[in-house]
Amino acid sequence: MRRLRGGAVATAVVLLTCAAAAGCEEDLAGPGSAGPAQSTGDTGGSGDSGGKGGPALSAARSLPVKGRAPRTGYDRDRFGTPWADTDSNDCDTRDDILRRDLEDVRFTGGACKVTYGVLESDPYSGKDVTYRRGRSQVDIDHVVALSDAWQKGAKYWDAGKRIALANDPLNLIAVDASTNRSKGDGDTATWLPPNKGYRCAYVAAQVAVKKKYELWVTDAEKAAMTKVLTACPDQKLPTGGTPTKAPGRFRAD
Repeated sequence: MRRLRGGAVATAVVLLTCAAAAGCEEDLAGPGSAGPAQSTGDTGGSGDSGGKGGPALSAARSLPVKGRAPRTGYDRDRFGTPWADTDSNDCDTRDDILRRDLEDVRFTGGACKVTYGVLESDPYSGKDVTYRRGRSQVDIDHVVALSDAWQKGAKYWDAGKRIALANDPLNLIAVDASTNRSKGDGDTATWLPPNKGYRCAYVAAQVAVKKKYELWVTDAEKAAMTKVLTACPDQKLPTGGTPTKAPGRFRAD
C-alpha cells in the first residue's frame, strides 16, 4: 500500500549529506516518519499582495530579514557526523529517511539497513526512481542546505542545535540524485524544483525549517518565497520533526 504524501504526511512528521558546498554526497538519504508536504501549487502570481494568507504564506512573511553572512568557517563537520541516530531508535538517520520516503522497501540484517526501494513520483523531478544501496540514484536533500543555514544564523549556534538541524526529518527528503545536484546550497531565490507541482510544498518546507530553527532570510529569498506561496495561499506549513537540540551525547563540538 502506498504511503501518503502531501498534507497528510506533513502533519505526521515525528521521527545527510547535502552539506558540501556544491550539494549532496552520492547515494545519501537520511531520520524519520514524514517529510515536506506535496502540493499542486505553481510559482505563478505577482508576489506579496500584502493581504492575509494561509499558514505557510503568513510564516514566510514573518521571517526576519538580514544579509547573507560570509561562508567563512563553514565545514560539514560543524553539523556533526552524518547520519547520527539523534532520535535514539537504533537506526541511523539515513536509513530512517529511506524507510520513510521509499515504497517497496527491502532490508538486510534486520529492519534498519535499507537495500532497495522505489521513490515513486520523486518530488523534484516527478519521475519514479529506483534505489539500490551502493548506487547514486537517490540523494537525501537538506531542504535548507547546511551551508545556507550556516550563513543565516547557524554559525552562531552551539553544536547540539546544528546537529539537530542536520538530522531533523522536517529538513530531509529523499529525491532524485541527478535533479538534486543542480541545487547546491541554493535558497528559494536561486533554486526551485523543476517539478512545478511541488514548488509550493518545497518552499513551505523551507519556511517551516527556518521558522523552527530561527534562521533568517535575505530580501531576495523572502520575496521569492512570498511569490511562490502567493500562488497557493492555502498552503499548509509542515510541522513536527525532532527537537532543536540533539541529545547530549552528540553535542561535543
